[in-house]
Amino acid sequence: MIKNIIFDFGGVLVDWNPHYLFDKYFNDIEESNYFIENVCNTEWNAEMDGGKPFEQAVKERTAMFPKYAEPLKLYQTNWMDTMGDEIPGMYELIKSLKDNGFPTIYGLTNWSAETFPAVQKKYHIFSLIDKIIVSGEVKQLKPNPEIFHTLLNTFGLKAEESLFIDDNVKNVEGAKRVGINAIRFENAQKLKEDLKELHLLLP
Repeated sequence: MIKNIIFDFGGVLVDWNPHYLFDKYFNDIEESNYFIENVCNTEWNAEMDGGKPFEQAVKERTAMFPKYAEPLKLYQTNWMDTMGDEIPGMYELIKSLKDNGFPTIYGLTNWSAETFPAVQKKYHIFSLIDKIIVSGEVKQLKPNPEIFHTLLNTFGLKAEESLFIDDNVKNVEGAKRVGINAIRFENAQKLKEDLKELHLLLP
């Protein structure tokens, strides 16, 4: 029986996309794509999500790509410009869960400890998330098993009684490997249907 529901944040609750910042900066989509895919890429971003300070990460990356010193620094100083809106329908869905049997909602996110506080403060949807594990704070990353065990142990949850929702299939698989039920997020309407099938939301 599912007693605990755990949400990822980026791409599930809020929209994050570095193109929002760098498409404007470069004013050239090919240059922006190159920068995001090769310089300011997912692997590098994961270093900050894993706990590396932005100052250190930017310094190291600039030494590797001196041509991009300015946009790399911009990623640090104007990071909030990479944020979009709340994901449509998710506030209402989580509110329904809280009103119908799940008063405590959990969060598990790969996010820098430096940037998350401002995001948490800005978006109203985070008022619905009661207990959170942030990768940059615990210095562990999804989909590795350690961060899932940290979540379970910190909040006293049982894996088999928990459901994790993430848009990244690797993270979904990572949760399943430690015994947590998991769903890949596509959009609020599809998630609503999935939760109804599991009898976690009323039809």
